[in-house]
Amino acid sequence: MSEPPHRILRVSRRPRPGIVLGCAPWLSRRARGMVPLAAAGQPIDSRGVHGDAPGTVLNQKYELLERAGSGGMAVVWRARTLGAAGFTRPVAIKRVIPHLGRDPEFIAMFVEEARVVSTLQHPLITQIHDFAMDAQGLHFLVMEWVEGVDLARLAESFRADGGVLPWPLAAAIGVEILGALGAAHDRTTEAGAHAPIFHRDVTPQNILLSTDGFVKLTDFGIARAMDRATMTSPNALKGKVSYIAPERLKNGAASVQSDLWGVAVCLWEALAGRPLFDAPTDMEVMFAVSEARVPDLRELRPDVPELLWEALKMALDVDPQERFGSTHMMGRVLRELLRSTDEPTDARRVARAVRSAQQRLAPDLGDGGPRTEVLEGLEELPDA
Repeated sequence: MSEPPHRILRVSRRPRPGIVLGCAPWLSRRARGMVPLAAAGQPIDSRGVHGDAPGTVLNQKYELLERAGSGGMAVVWRARTLGAAGFTRPVAIKRVIPHLGRDPEFIAMFVEEARVVSTLQHPLITQIHDFAMDAQGLHFLVMEWVEGVDLARLAESFRADGGVLPWPLAAAIGVEILGALGAAHDRTTEAGAHAPIFHRDVTPQNILLSTDGFVKLTDFGIARAMDRATMTSPNALKGKVSYIAPERLKNGAASVQSDLWGVAVCLWEALAGRPLFDAPTDMEVMFAVSEARVPDLRELRPDVPELLWEALKMALDVDPQERFGSTHMMGRVLRELLRSTDEPTDARRVARAVRSAQQRLAPDLGDGGPRTEVLEGLEELPDA
């Protein structure tokens, strides 16, 4: 399947399957109990969880500096390595919360999938540097630190200034994220067998933008561990249901197309300046996602090109077979759009936008400093 640069071809629609609540194992208990999602961004007091505080040193090697984020599975710290002769390096430390850290099944899943993710060596994907256990027997990940903001905060910074995120900048960010996903989807084993990794958690908070103008996709990891965490932690899916494709709500299966759904929701929201699927409870959000009724973006943003809206609409089709066949296909459409504009979308433009965002959001970001997010959500397919 291929699309000419000026329009997107759509094939005939098949009957749209309805949602079958309770079939996805990681949603079933929450769906049956109609449990509202925890408020997005609700912090975990890390000092109450691990007894950590700024200045804590793990394994005589990693000094915790400042808590950067939290979720239903872990707390993330800005940290630094402590080496010989005063050598230091900024890193992110992901600390598994204790009740999960003492669950052997969770840890087995966490270890295996962290190992798989560490094979993704790509400049658009945040890297895992180390995996260790502290003196309490709790595991932690040492990850690449990204200085900057996430996509949600970038879009928020434009709204705070009375503006909107320029569509060329959003499209350029989309191209990079699709490139990161493409590298994961195209992964092969050392023997050359196709062994794709699906992200399963593409959200605005997992799209990081650095002050150097680089785009990074984070949270490639621990999908099966996240599934188990969902059964025991009320925060494990906080704020994530909108980005889960309808077919995953039905049967839990991840695919290229389910990742494309997440990208499209992120870009739609960044451009529209509002949530795509917004409701008080997770159940209501799930029903909205299952219907996939997407408002016309151009009614909210008349400046957005028709082709960009058509690309997002295609990626947001309720039927995964009606979406793009690959990240490369969608990426080609966005790149074609960028060739039609004179507005700069290179790394320098991204860097300026990130630094401006930090200044506008300074009261919320504290020192306007670094940003990272909790890493959770992938699936590895069996070797072909």
